[in-house]
Amino acid sequence: MLKDSAARAATLAGTVAAGVLTAGAVWAAGLPNPLVATAYDVGSNGYSQAVAIGAAFKNERGITLRLLPGKNDVSRQAPLREGKVHFSFSGIGGYYSQEGAFVFGRRDWGPQAIRILLLNHADTGTVLITAKDAGIKTPADLKGKRVAWVAGAPALNMSVLAHLRFGNLTWDDVKRVDFGGYAASQDGLVDNQVDAAYVNTSAGGTFKLDASPRGLHYPPLPHDDAEAWKRLQEVLPYYSKMTITKGVQVSPEHPLEAGGGPYPLLIAYEAQDADAVYEMTKTMFDLYPTYKDGSPGAEGWALDRQKFVWSAPYHEGAVRYYKEKGVWTPEAQKNNEDMVARQELLQATWKEQLAADTKDEEAFEKAWMKRRADALQKAGLVTPFETW
Repeated sequence: MLKDSAARAATLAGTVAAGVLTAGAVWAAGLPNPLVATAYDVGSNGYSQAVAIGAAFKNERGITLRLLPGKNDVSRQAPLREGKVHFSFSGIGGYYSQEGAFVFGRRDWGPQAIRILLLNHADTGTVLITAKDAGIKTPADLKGKRVAWVAGAPALNMSVLAHLRFGNLTWDDVKRVDFGGYAASQDGLVDNQVDAAYVNTSAGGTFKLDASPRGLHYPPLPHDDAEAWKRLQEVLPYYSKMTITKGVQVSPEHPLEAGGGPYPLLIAYEAQDADAVYEMTKTMFDLYPTYKDGSPGAEGWALDRQKFVWSAPYHEGAVRYYKEKGVWTPEAQKNNEDMVARQELLQATWKEQLAADTKDEEAFEKAWMKRRADALQKAGLVTPFETW
């Protein structure tokens, strides 16, 4: 993204009010203080984890972590793009922003140069939860039911679609109910506005539904159903099989066969200062024993749970730390270079799209879908989300 120092300085200069990385910022333990990050909405598992991390930063290092909760992918990432926050406890929406897909395929967004610091692979999981009184025992039973769709949150909505495809269904087979945010979709389950929504097994809404008269049920994704998994992964290639052992009605004795990706993802932009990213990465691991039990799912930030061969690149500051710890492999380096090259191809293709004379917004987005898919296919790269 911002390669030359002048452009980078210009971008960061507008963020002084948020305490971002400028010469005048107050620093503590190698990090700006206060430290500012976006996170999932209040009541979500991701927000609870960020609060626990913030308490550890304050108690152990004297650093205040200010959290800006966002109700959808755009509201979480816009402050990061604009330099108003240092980092984001993002969801898979960060990946969609790299791809320039869905809400990030509009003229005011396009492919973003995000970089990973850490991925959380927890014992909890974000899955499709349903009201027990709706009688949805398997994904196929979703037919005709009311299913939550969250505005500006392609990560949530595509994950719901993945469950529908597992049951050999599409959005056309269910009654879509729109919500303005993740927390609202959870409330919709309890309030009998919807029968199914994509929620973490340890989120506040999951506890509320379980304790409500409606009750809670998880439709499982059996790992031995090869055809169903093939349909699912055609929609979401980053989805993998998971065995969830923590959450409401879930334990090591009663595991849930499911699928998903990391949640949350700690991300920054490529232009973020490498030294600050290194310190943030290091501090996250140094303080892990302090916050790992502070919120369900926080155990997923452990160093031995990191997966370095993933669908987006790691920041150079984070890579420096992982190399020091001896966990960064040649395979990880090759993948990182490939992912950076993918981003550069997408961004170059986006510039071509912006230069094209497509003034109508709907026509612009359709033209971008085709241009993006053509460029990726020509380069022999994986091409998910050809249309949306």
